[in-house]
Amino acid sequence: MFRAALIYIILLLIVTLSACKNNTDPFARQSTGDNFMNPVYPSSMPDPTVIRAHDGYFYLYATEDVRNTPILRSSDLVTWNLIGTAFTSDTRPAFEPKGGIWAPDINYIGGKYVLYYSMSVWGGEWTCGIGVAVSDKPEGPFTDRGKLFRSNEIGVQNSIDPFYIEEGGNKYLFWGSFHGIYVIELSDDGLTVKDGAEKRLIAGTAYEGTCIFKKDDFYYLFASTGTCCEGVKSTYTTIVGRSENLFGPYMDRSGNSMSNNHHEVLIHGNDRFVGTGHNSEIITDKENKTWILYHAVDKINPRGRVLMLDEVQWKNGWPFVEGNTASLKWDKPSF
Repeated sequence: MFRAALIYIILLLIVTLSACKNNTDPFARQSTGDNFMNPVYPSSMPDPTVIRAHDGYFYLYATEDVRNTPILRSSDLVTWNLIGTAFTSDTRPAFEPKGGIWAPDINYIGGKYVLYYSMSVWGGEWTCGIGVAVSDKPEGPFTDRGKLFRSNEIGVQNSIDPFYIEEGGNKYLFWGSFHGIYVIELSDDGLTVKDGAEKRLIAGTAYEGTCIFKKDDFYYLFASTGTCCEGVKSTYTTIVGRSENLFGPYMDRSGNSMSNNHHEVLIHGNDRFVGTGHNSEIITDKENKTWILYHAVDKINPRGRVLMLDEVQWKNGWPFVEGNTASLKWDKPSF
């Protein structure tokens, strides 16, 4: 038995070294046929944010379970390869001593790739904050431009989970984690809070991980509720509400307000995946289908939060995922 185990370990090392030598990611799931299987990246990649760059590839950034903020690349949202990190140990943000870089948000602003990020330690809800970094290329390297604000400076406990959006030529940052979802206007370059800007409360205390998507006549506020980080006991659930105005009020189907913690469930857990939340931006493929990336805990291998992909369908002005739960297998996007 010992000899067999030793042979297996040697073979595994050969495969891993071969993958590294050929610049491939041993965690990449190679897609075949017309379908894909979840998870699309079976290593921990929490709180994903994604952008389609000018080279046609998708670039994804995540909470640093891979230190210094991992960057994945894909041509189809299904097969992902780890290509590097946004920062190094020397260039990583440092305004929160010993803080982790959480829940980034990637954007293209003024000819630059602009990465908003949270920086926090567990329990540091009044010292955590949101910063910003820039790069000429989606693969980095990113140069940190420092913090936008900390919780104790802006008066919002647990100021993490940034989301950037433009509206009417103005630039806004939404943020918040279980102490209200807020928004504030940014400067023209998106790198600082606009002089004189005041924060506005948008949604209630049940949510974090905001993402807003405009479709037809409505703005859809996607967020997460429940617990993110308790392994197979995680209750994270992706939810949604909608509004005719970017700044709300956001409502559920019955007209109840997200300010009072009412919402519609988009994705909940099942027998295989739990903790289904903190979604990315909504991506539209060439067939006008819309897609969502998010993380979940895989009960088969519950270490970390793996990367998931699902199609967001629409009916009567509302988004839904089939069965309101994470899929095991689905038709691939078209790009």
